[in-house]
Amino acid sequence: MARKMRYRRVESAKGSRTTVFQIRGDTMKKWIALSAFTAALLAAPAYVAAQNAIQLELAVAAGVEESMPVGEAQEFPADVGQVFLWTRVHGAADSSIQHVWIHGEMEFPVTLDIGGSPWRTWSSKTIPPEWSGEWSVEVRDAAGNVLETRSFMVGM
Repeated sequence: MARKMRYRRVESAKGSRTTVFQIRGDTMKKWIALSAFTAALLAAPAYVAAQNAIQLELAVAAGVEESMPVGEAQEFPADVGQVFLWTRVHGAADSSIQHVWIHGEMEFPVTLDIGGSPWRTWSSKTIPPEWSGEWSVEVRDAAGNVLETRSFMVGM
C-alpha cells in the first residue's frame, strides 16, 4: 500500500513561502536510494575523464642522455646554444602532443608522436645569444589544448 506524501507550507518572516515535505517509512528510503543513484550517475563522467586524463612529467634541461634530462634548470647562460624540454607522457598512447616554444611574440611548434603509455619524448630549441630573455614551452594535446607550461630564462 503506497503512502501519500504530506506537506505543509511555511511562511517566513519576509513573506516568502517554502514547501516542507514530510516523507515517512519506505518512501524516505526510496528517495535516499534514488538520490544516491542520481549522484553516482552525475559523477561518472568526471571519473571517466579523470581516468583518461593525460598526465605529464616535464623537465627543462641543457641536454638529454639515455632518454633522461641532464642539467635541469630554470636559468641558462646566453651562450647555452640549445635547451631541451623532456616529457614523460601517461595516457596518450597512439596520439601526438606538441611542444610550442615561445619567446616574446615568436612561437616555434614541434609535433611529437606518442607511441605508448608511458612514453618519453623531447624536443629542443636552438637559442642564439641575441634571443636572451624569458622563454616558455607549452605542451598541447592533439586538439591544441594547453596541458602544461614551463618557463625559463636565458642569459639574464
